[in-house]
Amino acid sequence: MIARLRKIWRDINASYWFLPALFALGAVGLALITLWLDRSGWSDFLSDVSWLQPARPDGASNILTVIAGSMIGVASTVFSITIAAVAYASGNYGPRLLTNFMEDRGNQYSLATFIGTFVFAITVLRTVRAEDEAPSNIEDAAATALPGFVPQLSLLVAFGLMALSVAVLVYFLNHIPASIRINTVLKDIGARLLADIAERYPEPNGGEQPGTVPDGEPVTAHDTGYVQAISFGRLERIAREFDGKLKLAVRTGDFVHPNVTIAYWAGMDRVADCPSDEVRECFTLGSMRTPSQDMQFLIDELVEIGLRALSPGINDPFTAVTAVHWLGAATAELAHRNLTRSFASNGDEPRVVLLEDDFEHFVGRGFGAMRGGLASNRIAALVAFDAIVDAASMLDDEARRAILIREGDLLVTQAREHLVGPELHLVEARYQRFLQKMER
Repeated sequence: MIARLRKIWRDINASYWFLPALFALGAVGLALITLWLDRSGWSDFLSDVSWLQPARPDGASNILTVIAGSMIGVASTVFSITIAAVAYASGNYGPRLLTNFMEDRGNQYSLATFIGTFVFAITVLRTVRAEDEAPSNIEDAAATALPGFVPQLSLLVAFGLMALSVAVLVYFLNHIPASIRINTVLKDIGARLLADIAERYPEPNGGEQPGTVPDGEPVTAHDTGYVQAISFGRLERIAREFDGKLKLAVRTGDFVHPNVTIAYWAGMDRVADCPSDEVRECFTLGSMRTPSQDMQFLIDELVEIGLRALSPGINDPFTAVTAVHWLGAATAELAHRNLTRSFASNGDEPRVVLLEDDFEHFVGRGFGAMRGGLASNRIAALVAFDAIVDAASMLDDEARRAILIREGDLLVTQAREHLVGPELHLVEARYQRFLQKMER
């Protein structure tokens, strides 16, 4: 239940409607506060400010009408531009990037600011009273010496929100074209991937191996979808509460359906005590993969952009080169880190063993998955050899170095099937330099 609630909160927080709705409610609250201050006489000090001219009812109504009308028009334009940018990016870079653009805080805050200003102006507009209208109560009559009622403080705040909205519009017009630049897209994905690696694997590599738990009674899924989140801490508490051990059979990002095993329960005393329902509640399923706990989703995004760029229809090797650079940086980080995780408490023996991926798996997921495209393009293949060498620099784990050397061997073998003539000669020469540097 906790994992599901966290997933719902992440979905709401990342949705395109949450911030606009929040700002709209905040605008209503701000309008009610400023109107109360106007009616209570707290805004009388504005009449002592010489450079502030008090507004008349007709002028105030016109100003608020213009602000409200222009803000809702700008909000509609902003939404249209955002959808167009998202459609362009997902069509050119891959549909899996749609989530990245929908979660962009700059777009969300821009739309929310315009919606909030619109709601504030509409809320204040309904309280403006012309000279020939009778006040609704005694407080309104005493609130101003001018005929009718004009909430001067609320009008001033509306002007401030309008100025803020203009600044946000300028920011948005610069942010949208900058956010769909391919280098910016790759940088956002790569930087998030490096941050996830550092958070997930904080310890340096020490040659540790994943723990072992005997296979016990399988716990199967009852629903269909991608594993979007796993409550590891809750699983560890369940294992201790029921005096057993859990061995996970899936990782975040895997697709499951009914009768697919998601974990194995090994009871310390008897297998019959398997808490299947409690274990299932720790797995949150959804209709698509998300990068929240799925680090490999980010690797797949880099690979997808690189392969699309190397496809004959696009033929953009330099975009693929940028993707290779970020893959190389991620591989270098993984090469120096302990890739096992433990959720034991108080230094006790771990009760939950994860389905861990070793260094070879990550290399295959990145460079291995992209190998077919790299081998067909001389420019990308040359950069890939350099990226692998850089990833192995200062690497003292010979087993992991051998994995990188083997990836280079596979790349040149496949390149011999695609390249001919001078292009193949250049790749062969770079491969020999690659071997020399890797054997140091």
